[in-house]
Amino acid sequence: MYPHYALPPALVGRLALAVLARKSRSFQADARAAMARLQPPLVVLGGENLPEAGRCILTVNHYYRPGFQAWWIALALSSVVAYDVHWVMTSAWTYTDPLGKLVLAPAMRWLLGRLARVYRFTTMPPEAADVEGRASAVRKVLAWARVTPHGALGLAPEGRDAPGGVLQPLPSGAGRFISHLAGMGLRLVPVGAYETEEGLCLRVGAPYALDLAPDAPPDERDRQTGWQVMRRIAALVPPPLQGEFA
Repeated sequence: MYPHYALPPALVGRLALAVLARKSRSFQADARAAMARLQPPLVVLGGENLPEAGRCILTVNHYYRPGFQAWWIALALSSVVAYDVHWVMTSAWTYTDPLGKLVLAPAMRWLLGRLARVYRFTTMPPEAADVEGRASAVRKVLAWARVTPHGALGLAPEGRDAPGGVLQPLPSGAGRFISHLAGMGLRLVPVGAYETEEGLCLRVGAPYALDLAPDAPPDERDRQTGWQVMRRIAALVPPPLQGEFA
């Protein structure tokens, strides 16, 4: 039995008004309101590893199954962190059918952009070919990190759904991005998200530092960081989800 995932109608209404009026809202407060009605309740393991202060990067797997939407991972994690989480979210959903490409894709791009504005998140284009768009998103996150002495950055570094929710290697450049942020003093906190008979689970690992060769070229630094990040997450999810990182 999977949990019953449904946003409170009152919250949906208030969020719709905020989107239309371009008003800001607290994602943490909305996340807690959404998770309060989740049945069975959210299960958190390793909660003592969640930071109480300072700066950190919460790296969580992009858990997926048909019928489960990734925003529940962001809601769940934001509801249990002591302070606001700045999420890096996709700027678009991809579709393969003609109707989706023509109608749904533009509509979702508009909606995701408005939601990001409401919650002051950073959007990242899903297409690797959009080099300038992705570079712009990276610059915005780095700017956030420079001026934010107390906050958490939420990141699902795989950036895409995978069949069966099995962990996937990071896309090119994601490791360099994370290592740059770590070099700015943000602690890395791994989180595994998955479902069991008990409900939606978050398992939080201990903060850690990257172990990188100091003279590694950029591509190797990218690969090393991606491997270390995903191995840490893999240790927190059930074996069937660990994939090549077991």
